[in-house]
Amino acid sequence: MTTFEKRINDDLKNAMKAKEKGKMRAIRAIKSAILLAKTDGSGEEVTEDKAMKMLTKMAKQRKDSLKIFVEQGREDLAVVEREELEVIAGYLPKAMTTEEIEAGVKAIIEKVGASSMRDMGKVMGIASKQFMGKADGKAISAIVKNLLK
Repeated sequence: MTTFEKRINDDLKNAMKAKEKGKMRAIRAIKSAILLAKTDGSGEEVTEDKAMKMLTKMAKQRKDSLKIFVEQGREDLAVVEREELEVIAGYLPKAMTTEEIEAGVKAIIEKVGASSMRDMGKVMGIASKQFMGKADGKAISAIVKNLLK
């Protein structure tokens, strides 16, 4: 069991003792994702990196659902998504500012010697790994495009 899994288990126990239903629901969703990843047949262990990828994906799903529920006026469902998103975000690293992303992308561009849009794939590959869980892929992509113009 990784330290991340232990933290999730401990947090679930504490949420159960405190009878925090929203937190329990979100943590159970995380535990479920970890279990699915462990039993997917790949034989890979759930590392911190893999866990961050899963949490990032889960947070994005909650944001997308939240947007739809708000647009449709379904505040009852939006509340659930907000609660779960807040809990999941608590396990992710602090989000980077636009300036921090831009500085990081500039460093990557210099490192790989990128000079045009043809090098976008190289830059995005490195940036996506480096900023995983800290920055949205769309934001990274927009900054890379802007800097490579």
